[in-house]
Amino acid sequence: MLETFAEQEFRDLLEFLAATPGNVRQLSQGIAADELKRKPSTDEFSFLENVCHLRDIEQEGYTVRISKLLNERDPVLPDIDGARLARERDYNSEDFETALREFERLRENNVRVLSLLSAESLNRSGVFEGVGTINLKTLAGMMREHDEAHRAELKGLRDCLSKSEAVWL
Repeated sequence: MLETFAEQEFRDLLEFLAATPGNVRQLSQGIAADELKRKPSTDEFSFLENVCHLRDIEQEGYTVRISKLLNERDPVLPDIDGARLARERDYNSEDFETALREFERLRENNVRVLSLLSAESLNRSGVFEGVGTINLKTLAGMMREHDEAHRAELKGLRDCLSKSEAVWL
């Protein structure tokens, strides 16, 4: 059976989402533990803070939103202030490997759930605070956009760490 372009596009999206933890792991290879905590400025995340942020948004954001969209009728999907969580939870005091493994586990589960859904289930919708009405396909697209931003940020951090003249906090 031939799959439609939209089905292939969604499979490609899920592959991208599934690859993000491995991409993060690859970008972190060879960076010393103390370097993983360095920040280019007070307004930017360190490598470690990025990974803790990805983990917490995966758990408290995407996992919760997916569940609500699948199990509730027209749910309200709360937004999360990631910068506030980073401050309150002191991400730079956490263990990088533990946070990354947890992000890997959570993402694998969310991708598995999304991959098993019917077209009808993927169209289940709710109201995302500050965004408006979205469905599960839209949420998966939002996950990709979020991943793309963090992948780029981590690549930039890795590039800066390799430059000895970089100014760090």
